[in-house]
Amino acid sequence: MVPGDARELAGMQLGKEVTGLCRGTIGRGRFAAIGCALIAMKYGLDQALAAAFDRTWSYTDYWSPSAYSLENLPASERAFFLALALLALPFAIAGLSLTVRRLRDARLPLALVVLFFVPVVNLVFFAMLCLLPPGRDDAPLPAHASAPATSSLLPSSKLGSALAGVALTALLGGALMAFATEALEIYGWGLFIGLPFCLGLLSTLVYNHAEQRSLGSSMAVAVLATGLASLSLLVVALEGAICLVMAVPITAPLAMLGALTGHLFRRGGGGGAPAVPSALCSIALVLPGLMGVEARTTEKPAVRPVTTSVVVNAPPEVVWRHVIAFPKLPPPREAIFRAGIAYPIGARIDGRGVGAIRRCSFSTGDFVEPITVWDAPHRLAFSVAQQPAPMKELTPYGNVHPPHLDGFLRSRRGEFELQALPGGRTRLTGTTWYENRMAPEAYWRAWSDALIHRIHLRVLRFVAQLSERDQRSTAATATRGS
Repeated sequence: MVPGDARELAGMQLGKEVTGLCRGTIGRGRFAAIGCALIAMKYGLDQALAAAFDRTWSYTDYWSPSAYSLENLPASERAFFLALALLALPFAIAGLSLTVRRLRDARLPLALVVLFFVPVVNLVFFAMLCLLPPGRDDAPLPAHASAPATSSLLPSSKLGSALAGVALTALLGGALMAFATEALEIYGWGLFIGLPFCLGLLSTLVYNHAEQRSLGSSMAVAVLATGLASLSLLVVALEGAICLVMAVPITAPLAMLGALTGHLFRRGGGGGAPAVPSALCSIALVLPGLMGVEARTTEKPAVRPVTTSVVVNAPPEVVWRHVIAFPKLPPPREAIFRAGIAYPIGARIDGRGVGAIRRCSFSTGDFVEPITVWDAPHRLAFSVAQQPAPMKELTPYGNVHPPHLDGFLRSRRGEFELQALPGGRTRLTGTTWYENRMAPEAYWRAWSDALIHRIHLRVLRFVAQLSERDQRSTAATATRGS
């Protein structure tokens, strides 16, 4: 046998061994016991590995493991995450094998195994697989057989099932949202990832309990139920409209993913009414616990910069005067500011040099900014000792103050840099370093970066306008004098 044939044979044998791991079925009791043991073992080993690298590790690190972006990982972080990935590989293979075998036992589509890789959703999925009974054969029930108890409690018509799915899910969702935001004061993975998926899943199972209905209508019911759950916080004055609208691009797709999962559950042997109590129990077991774990996690969020630049047709000496302080800006034209996002109004300064206090007035209050670097006319840097709320929420009740207005988006420091350019021009750059305590951090960072950039532009463009006006006035005076 030639070496190439030997390698090919070895590869085929390895493929058979890996495939064999997913053969057969496993009952829910053994699945739950082995799965919980693997989770506990994996968490313990990860903590030991983190200790070996002189760092800590918590549950939420599985979803937001590092304060660094991938391209900026330091060498020590790279080594740790490589070791973490290698350690995770055998557990991932074992978890996939168990999940496929349990899906087969429950007569569910094997395509649902992809949920194994979705953060937070995989925990709810695991709980459901622990609760779902073995799948039944496709043969119809005898005429004398009684329907499941859940079916007798739910309407069977299309409209009735849709209303039941929306009502039940909206009530449960509103209660869990209020629990997370008001009782725990947490805006994290459980609220923005786990809950929309669960609401989409549950509403679809209720809607499809009597018979299989279309995927499109199931998704519509799921999105409507999730939307009404969010709207309930607005109705009872626990939340404003701005944050709810910002969350739609992430919650709506997750609700549809939950609807797709529920649709596949119903199409498979595990669907129908028996899956409704399993879904309810899974949501009740997993989501409040996850939210509680997140609330107890006190890791310091990463400080991230946002930088914006404009070119000003005036030299740095002229621009500097309007950087340290500027008069009242005109009312904003941008829709995002008129909707309630805080925007700058003006700035004044008390004193000169390091130690001076700059006060930048916003629509919601004043930023108090002690000067830390005074390098005229090149660089002005400051810390942030006090800041106002980042927005005024839109609400029919005049004013609400949800917890996310207090400290979830916090500016830490800022600076203006003035770089001289040919032709008497200046590149004016503003940078803000801030922290964001809402998760998924990457999603909310996209919003906060965009909003801070718009705030920068409002200030920088106004400074440029004032500086260029002064430069034109100086040039006109020089022309008349000559």
